[in-house]
Amino acid sequence: MNSENPVRFAYVGCGFVGQSVHIPNFASLPDCDFQAIAEPRGDLGQSVARRYNIAKVYASHLEICADDEIEAVGVSAPYTIQARVAEDLLAAGKHVFMEKPMAVSVARAQEMVAASQRGKGRLMVGYMKRYDKGNVRLKELLDQWRASGEAGDLIYARNHGFCGADWTYGRDPNVPFETSADAAPPAPDDCPEWIHENKRNSYLSYLQQWTHNVNLLRYFLGDDGGKTFVKSVQLDCDGMTGLVVLEINGTRAIVESAGTQAHGWEEHTQVYFRGGWLKTGAPALLQKENPASLEIYRAAQGEILPQLTHEFAPPSWAFREEAKHFLSCIRSGKTFRSSAEDTLNDVQIFEEIYRYVV
Repeated sequence: MNSENPVRFAYVGCGFVGQSVHIPNFASLPDCDFQAIAEPRGDLGQSVARRYNIAKVYASHLEICADDEIEAVGVSAPYTIQARVAEDLLAAGKHVFMEKPMAVSVARAQEMVAASQRGKGRLMVGYMKRYDKGNVRLKELLDQWRASGEAGDLIYARNHGFCGADWTYGRDPNVPFETSADAAPPAPDDCPEWIHENKRNSYLSYLQQWTHNVNLLRYFLGDDGGKTFVKSVQLDCDGMTGLVVLEINGTRAIVESAGTQAHGWEEHTQVYFRGGWLKTGAPALLQKENPASLEIYRAAQGEILPQLTHEFAPPSWAFREEAKHFLSCIRSGKTFRSSAEDTLNDVQIFEEIYRYVV
């Protein structure tokens, strides 16, 4: 493509996440020529297209596959549906941005990577925490500390994700939400065959939420593929509350997971060195212009007193930053920060975690 021209873009799925996050974000970016929407609920697709002045409305993603004008496509739908949609689009040579998780089974994820490698399209998975400017800053400092040795050895990492009762807390009330009288199409069951029926719902819930947390730890600790191992799993009978111990690129990392009745969002990630730590506090998922906060602790060294400082990145929204990244990489040919090949590892990790639960 001509790197000077906007990316000719379409979106599949006009549900809550599509309307609340991705469609308005892509529609607002100058590098995006938003040409089409695909939505099986016809009235919903037409309503959203009118709101954002999108010319073409399709009933199926297969029509986007056949549209030679479209270069790139965003996808958000129920987890099992979106994997199949993305695979079709990749096979048609489209670049694809999709919501996490990439798939709910390793077998399906491997098929998606193969479809990407066979065609001309590339796949980016929407792990927006990797694009949060607060988290990007922590990664910069972490790599600096490791390279210089200024804070001693890297010894431990933890992610505390106790979430809250309302994951939509902080959503902009000024963003309208279109509805439909029609029911959404049924979702196929693509769970791994070995997972018992009574654990499938908890597996999907655990995967779709805490995949963010594992992926962020992998990003911080430099796992660029296949360097994460499951060491211990202690999850309650709900299949979600408890601890998972990982080894990520040689560092022990703990994932603390639970759902609580907190009205907001309780999540932070901390990386410890012998001589200090780095910690980010996550904002509510849908809260705009509020990147993760950053806490930096440096232990005493000789006559230098210990220091605890805080940094606050300029106002930005991780979801918008990931959309910018997707478009930029398509235009430049650079590798996505959360590529299909990389995020296949997350699906593998979660299947391995749940083998301890069954």
